[in-house]
This record gives sequence, structure tokens and C-alpha cells, in this order.
Amino acid sequence: MTSTEQAGYVSTADGVLQITIATAANGTSMDFGGIVAGTAALRSLGSDVGAVLLTGTGANFCAGGNVRGFAAATDRAAHIYSLATDLHHFVRALDATTVPVVVGVHGWAAGAGMSLVCAADIALGGPSTKLRPAYPGIGLSPDGGMSWTLPRIVGLSRAREILLTDAVLDADEAVRLGILSRLVADDEVQAEALKLAQTLAAGPRSTYASIKTLLAQSTSSALSDQLDRERDAIAAAANGATGREGVDAFVAKRKPDYS
Repeated sequence: MTSTEQAGYVSTADGVLQITIATAANGTSMDFGGIVAGTAALRSLGSDVGAVLLTGTGANFCAGGNVRGFAAATDRAAHIYSLATDLHHFVRALDATTVPVVVGVHGWAAGAGMSLVCAADIALGGPSTKLRPAYPGIGLSPDGGMSWTLPRIVGLSRAREILLTDAVLDADEAVRLGILSRLVADDEVQAEALKLAQTLAAGPRSTYASIKTLLAQSTSSALSDQLDRERDAIAAAANGATGREGVDAFVAKRKPDYS
């Protein structure tokens, strides 16, 4: 067991790296012990991990930054600069990982918590889930990548409105906009997110890596170039162990074994 696992922020089981990014302490604000431990775990991701799950252990997924901590800092700029630097290391590590990133959003996801929801590949919520940028409410600007991810999810015009008006998004609206993937019962959000992460971890990992790479490239790619990338990727997969197993299992009418 690693020191980060002993700290209670990071654990690995059934192929899922689970990272706790907020706890009940300080009103479920972002816990930077989890952020720093999570960054280290993501950077040293081993072959035993097939999915990442972000979770909060309090009443909310993450209520944002610790505003009381901001106020108490002797040098507020230096304090928030340091926190944003640590958070952005984490977001970069999430973005670099080739395995699916899942998040279970129970209660509120505000501020940097909403940023991490936007950074995930798949986000589950419940009927009571709410999201809010929360930055204008305390006179600060976004961090955690929200000014980059949100426009790519909802479109630039809608992102402007959400950020400038500090809009509170209920669960149905968040699903309609594509920020949340789907809803489950409130008391099942975390269990369903874990179940999904476990299912993905048992799936075709090289396929998921290729999907994530292609999607990332598509945002700045011409269609013709993307078609070439898709052709090259699917051809390479056909001769790989995962592709061979998937095709052979289909022909044999059996469940593929991607282990």
C-alpha cells in the first residue's frame, strides 16, 4: 500500500483508481491532499488501472475552493496561485491519462468542483445534483480548465451565459447540455459511478485510449485529416491483441476477454 493510499485519498481495486477530491472537512470544499495525491497516482499509473473515478466523501461532490482559507491567507494572490497550480497539475494529469475518467456527482459541484466534472469523460448525477461556476459570486475568475472545457461541452455562447450569470444548473439541465451524461437515483450515484468505472476497467483499454486520442485531436482537426487518423488507428487495432480478441470473440459468439 502506498503512502497516498494510507492517507485515504487514493485507492486501487478491481482496476479502478479512485481519487477523493473533497471531504466533509471545511464544508466539502476541495481537499488538496486528495488533489496532490491524485496527481502523483495519475502520473505513475500502472497497467493494473483501467479507469479513474473521482469522488467526494461528504454531502456534496465538491463545493469548490475553501473560501475561508482564501480570506485568511496573508497573501491571497500567492495562496490562490499555489492552489491553482496544484489543481492544474491534477487537471493536466487527468487529461493525459489514456483510461476513461468517471465522476459521480452527488449534491453540489461548484467552482473547481464543476471544473473537474467538465474534465471527466463520463459524469453521472442524481435528480438533486446541482452545478454552479460560483466564481463571480466571490469576485474571482475560473480555474481548473472551466474556461476551456465548458465552451467545448455546451458551446461558446451558452458558456458565456453560464459563467457570466453564475448560473445554477439543475440535474436535468446539466444532462441536456451534456455536462452530466445521465442521472440515477440520488442514493445510487456513487455506487453506479463505481460500477461504471469497474465495467470500463474490464473493457478494451487500447480501444479506449484510441477513442480518447481521436476525440482530443478532433477539436482542432480538419475532417480529411481526422479520417486519415481514424483509418490508421483502426488498422493498427486490427493487428493488436485487443482487436484480434474482440473480432475473434464476435465470430465465435463468446464474450471477449480483454485481460
